[in-house]
Amino acid sequence: MSAAAIILSLVTLQRLGELVLARHNTQRLMARGAIEVGAAHYPLLVSMHAAWLIALWVYGYDQPVDPIPLIAFIGLQGLRCWVLVTLGPRWTTRIIVLPGAPLITNGPYRYIAHPNYAVVVAEIAVLPLALHLPLLAMIFSALNAAVLAIRIRAEQHALATSGRPA
Repeated sequence: MSAAAIILSLVTLQRLGELVLARHNTQRLMARGAIEVGAAHYPLLVSMHAAWLIALWVYGYDQPVDPIPLIAFIGLQGLRCWVLVTLGPRWTTRIIVLPGAPLITNGPYRYIAHPNYAVVVAEIAVLPLALHLPLLAMIFSALNAAVLAIRIRAEQHALATSGRPA
């Protein structure tokens, strides 16, 4: 098995594990009276991320690995963990608003409004570059920007209408 295939296997397992965690957290939040916002665009978000991973597997599984972008990608995983730990049981892949719950303002949220999205933007560009796939980095960065434009607008609206500052 190539180094690229090992990396892609680990990333795939990580993403699948995150989907399990997100589903668990979503169910618990909904049981507490939370509401989902922006559900209509969620399949688009999932499809884009799945297509990114599939494209990486199709074109990158046997590519040599460039260590510099790989190190950057590994560093991004630390930031990803920081976001997950900060949000704890409120982390999910959906936009879930829990009425009455305070806005998270600690951890990376002290510095940036959407740290998880910043990490994802970087990951979508950096991992293909680690596998010498700059065209995939450009294509999926553009697709991700389009999806995030929809998603962040929906999230900002949800926060603004929930009575909390966005």
